[in-house]
Amino acid sequence: MDLEKFIEIVDDYPKPGIKFKDITPLMNDGEAYKYATDQIVKYAREKEIDLVVGPEARGFIIGCPVAYSHGVGFAPVRKEGKLPRDVIKVEYGLEYGKDVLTIHKDAIKPGQRVLITDDLLATGGTIEATINLVEQLGGIVAGIAFLIELTYLDGRKKLDGYDVLTLMQF
Repeated sequence: MDLEKFIEIVDDYPKPGIKFKDITPLMNDGEAYKYATDQIVKYAREKEIDLVVGPEARGFIIGCPVAYSHGVGFAPVRKEGKLPRDVIKVEYGLEYGKDVLTIHKDAIKPGQRVLITDDLLATGGTIEATINLVEQLGGIVAGIAFLIELTYLDGRKKLDGYDVLTLMQF
């Protein structure tokens, strides 16, 4: 299935010069969403995962159905102040400043094989921070799966040494 036809390019969003890749048309189409999810499910099966982890909010959209299909749990990675129990956190760089991601301290058991999911690989900062959180808790990053990779931003460099699946590249 040609998934790219379900991605809407929105010019100048969220600021001038950005060509935003909107995945909502893909999510609105049941057949396309199922097909994309099934591709990641197949990849996860090959990786023999114990848990899926995804950063908010689009990592949830990709990761939750994958976790469900494997009968494994899903651990959310959220911005600081959004998780209610004890967390670990990591600060990471943004284009203009810094942000913080957190995960519950008990979300991952040492040795668990983890699939990280998100909608888009751009500069790689969010996923690099997510990897850091997983590994701090003793998890093994078995694979990382995205719907879209923006190859011109070279985010894959930050994921060197990890197995990465992307369904579409722009």
